[in-house]
Formats: sequence, C-alpha cells, structure tokens
Amino acid sequence: MIDVRNPEDGFAALRARIDAIGTPVGGDRGAPGAPLTVGEWALLIEDIVENPDDSTGGIYNVATAAEDDREYDAIFVGGGASGRFGAAYLRARGGRQLIIDAWPFLGGSCPHQACVPHHLFSECARELDLARHMQGRLWFPAFDESKASILEIIDLFKQGRSLPHAVMNWQSKEQLDLEYILNARARVIDEHTVEVEGRQYRANNLVLGTGASTLYPDIPGIGQPGVFDYASLIEDLDYEPTSCVIIGGSKVALEYGSFFQATGCTTTILTRSPLMRTASMHHIDEDMRAYVIDMMVDRGITIIEGAEPLEVLVDGRAAGVRYRTAAGETVDLATDFVFVGTGERPDLKLYDALGLDIDERGFIRADSTMRTSTPSVYATGDILGSPMEMFKARKCGMTAARNIMGERYEYDYSEYPDFLHTTYEVTWCGLTEAEARHRYPNVIKLQMPPDGSDPESFPLPAAEGSMLYAFTRPILSGWFKLVIDADSRRILGAHHVGFGAKDAFQYIDYLIRRPEGWTIDDMAELSELFLNPEHFIQLSRLRAGKQQLVNL
Repeated sequence: MIDVRNPEDGFAALRARIDAIGTPVGGDRGAPGAPLTVGEWALLIEDIVENPDDSTGGIYNVATAAEDDREYDAIFVGGGASGRFGAAYLRARGGRQLIIDAWPFLGGSCPHQACVPHHLFSECARELDLARHMQGRLWFPAFDESKASILEIIDLFKQGRSLPHAVMNWQSKEQLDLEYILNARARVIDEHTVEVEGRQYRANNLVLGTGASTLYPDIPGIGQPGVFDYASLIEDLDYEPTSCVIIGGSKVALEYGSFFQATGCTTTILTRSPLMRTASMHHIDEDMRAYVIDMMVDRGITIIEGAEPLEVLVDGRAAGVRYRTAAGETVDLATDFVFVGTGERPDLKLYDALGLDIDERGFIRADSTMRTSTPSVYATGDILGSPMEMFKARKCGMTAARNIMGERYEYDYSEYPDFLHTTYEVTWCGLTEAEARHRYPNVIKLQMPPDGSDPESFPLPAAEGSMLYAFTRPILSGWFKLVIDADSRRILGAHHVGFGAKDAFQYIDYLIRRPEGWTIDDMAELSELFLNPEHFIQLSRLRAGKQQLVNL
C-alpha cells in the first residue's frame, strides 16, 4: 500500500523505490516528505505497469476522518474520462467523492492503449503517406520501406505514455483535491458499498464507468498468437508484421488499417457491412464516404465488403484468415498479422449484485440523467454503448455529478460532431445531403471539388497539410461539402476530408444546433484563417450575396 496523502508516514519505501528507478523525467525531484512530482508519478506508474505482479498494493489518496468526516456523495468505479471528470465536477460543487481504479493511474484506456496511440499512429500514417508520395521530388529522398516500423512506433508511444497519466494523478490530487484509490480492484457489494483490499467504502450513490473492450468474433483460431486488437497491439506485439488482415469494419478498422498500410504492411479489411455505414456512425454523407474509401483504395488497402470471417488459420501463430464472400465462396487469405476491429462491449460481471437493466446488446440502460434502473446507481461512458467517444464519457460523468448534487440536468448524446482518421482527418456534423433533402424542400450545397469536375485536375480544397498534394496530384488534397436550407439560409450539415479543420467542427456543430441556428450569412461574416474551414467561409461569402441561393 502507498499513501500519497501522508508522505511522512510510510513514504520512505516509495522514495526508495523511485530512487531505484532513476532520475525522474525532467530531473525534477521533490524534497523528503513532499508530494510526488509529475516526473516521480511517471516513474512510479512505469514501474507498476512493467511489474504488475509485485506487492505494491493500492495507491491511496483518501482523506482521514480528521480531514473530512462527511459521507461520500458518490463513489466513481473507474477513473477514466467519465470517472475523473465526473468526480471533479462533483467535488467542485461541494460534494465528497472517491474514485477507484484497478490501474495505477487516472485517465483510463485513452492515454494508455486507445485514443492517444491512435492519434500518434494517424500522424505517422500521414507523414509516411506524404514521404512515399513525394519521394524523389524536392528534398524528399527515396522512400525506404524498411525504416517504417510498426514496432518502433509502438515503442515510441510506450516510452512516453506514462506522462499524461502522471499529470492526471498529480493534477487530481494537488489541484482538484480529488480522493482516489488506484492500483486496486473494486468489488461492488451493493448499490451503496464498494470493497477495496478488504475494506468497505460507502456512498449515497455509485457512478459506474469501467469502459468496454473489443468484442472478438467467436471463430476458431481467434485466441491464437498473432491476433491483436488495439490494446494487445500495444502490449503484446513482438514481431514486425509484413501483411495484415483486419476483421471488422469499425472506426478502429479504418484508422488502424490506414496506419498499417502506410508503414508498408499490406492491409486487407474484411467487413460484413459496407465501411462507414454501420449504425454507430451516423450522418455519413455518401459523397464523403466515397472519397474516403476511394483514397484508402488508392493508397493500396484492399476492402472486401460482405465478408463473413470463418476461421483464423494458424501455423505457430496466425497464418491467414478463412472467410466466406458475399457470393458464398470460401477464400483463404494468407497473412502474418490479424487485427480485430469488430466493436466493443463492456464486462458487467462486476455489477452483478446491482440487478441493473441491460439492453439486448449488453450495455447498461440509463436515462438522460445517467441514472440506471437502480435509483442510486449511475452509468457513464462506453458501458452505455455508442458513441464510444471521449466527449461523451466526460459529459456523462459531469451529468451524473450534477444530478447527484441536486441539479436536474439531462444529456442527450444521440447527436454530436464526429470524426475518424484514415491518413486524412475525416470530420462531419449535422445532416448529410440526402437527409437534408428528405426533410427540407429546397436544399443547396457548397462543395469542392464540385460534382462533375475532374478531381485529378481540380486543385481545391488546398490548405494546411495538403498544399504539396494540390501541386503534385490534386485529387489527394481533400474534399468537403456544406449543406444549406436555401429557404431559411440555415446551415444543416458540414462534411470534410483533409487536414486542419477538425477542431472547427465542434464549434460548427454547436452553432448549427442552437435554436436560432447558423446561416450562410453568419458563416460569411467570419474572418478566415488559413485552414480548410476557410473554404467554407470563402464559398459562403461568394454565395451569401445571392438572395435565391443555388449550389456552388
């Protein structure tokens, strides 16, 4: 057990442990008895992650009775995005909270195995694509496939992944004044009681936020060496794959498949449903989908839709995938690396004692306040189902906290801006063109390249991250569409493939969902910076002077 609240009592062992590891990141070392620095937190986390079977025990940051003798308003089971943000919100409202997490850090899977490595991989894929495309031109050398190593990039990530967690552990203690127990598993006794390392903690409410993990298909060979998902890829890959077969058509399949292909690992995606048409990926404009898929194929990815995986073929480790085509033919596809991107499901066995209402897909049912069928129990984040996104988890935690503290607050996460990465940033919000035409009688669009143009010779949109493409092969420079109700002049949807626009969409989404909406005239009044959203602004300004709006 490590008590980081009372460093002068039993802290010597922790100090000796950190000293034995080496100099903390940045050379920062606190005085004896002082709180852990960010660098010391990072080294402690690294040591526990690398030695998971030692006897460290829980990391306790729990107030003594003398410091705070109030009952807990809520225990947050899980210290990922929803748990940490929910606990911080509840604490800021004057409540008392406790976070419990089995990992030795706060922040959950995002910085450790999921979204942070995915963003690093996507950035690497973008750079690799550009280097391959531009090789032999300007200052770009011939592209050396042998230097694009998946293992090396994973190792780069693992060397730095403790620091974001360290910041969250430090910030949550020193700045947010949160109570937490880390590196210790919770056992849920009832709707008010959680046991940790033999000691019980009681609260008026429980907030459940333990996330979800990959749902592997039930086929022979799926559990053999050489089969990975986003988490085991980070932890277990110990060879450099030369080819990849991805089972599934989720966002993860598109994103990781684009990365694998960019490194030179020839990639095939086997998907039952057409890519970007799954129920969890709403408001996908068909023209945007076509551009994204075409550019993945252009870069060498093979996409086989209507495929039913039957078996992972094994020869020591994964050697191929047997699948059935849409036409009923059985095909064996050789590979030395199988990646599973079939979506995620939560493990709810921890909550058996609570008698929660579970939906047909295995997710917890909760209302718009995050309250479950057990009144004192709230559920947040991925255990509620899609979207499995960070913003949803954080806002779910905040919503639960506000309601626990007596404020009636509801959160509808059915509508939201969305994105994914191939080697592009793919971002969208609002209605597709087809959805808009179904709801409104007079819809126009602003689009680049326009319908009917030759995209191989149309050098727009060109902006941040795509200028070299625009001057060498214009079709690679991107694509976008703005959908507008011509009668009210309100913007209904925005869809973008390129670089530099992603952050703007959270604001576009907010503005178009206001009761008063946001019009083409409002867009035209913005002062554009040199990013791809600039083209939205430019084209809006070119059309805003026209009383009867038409396509551009």
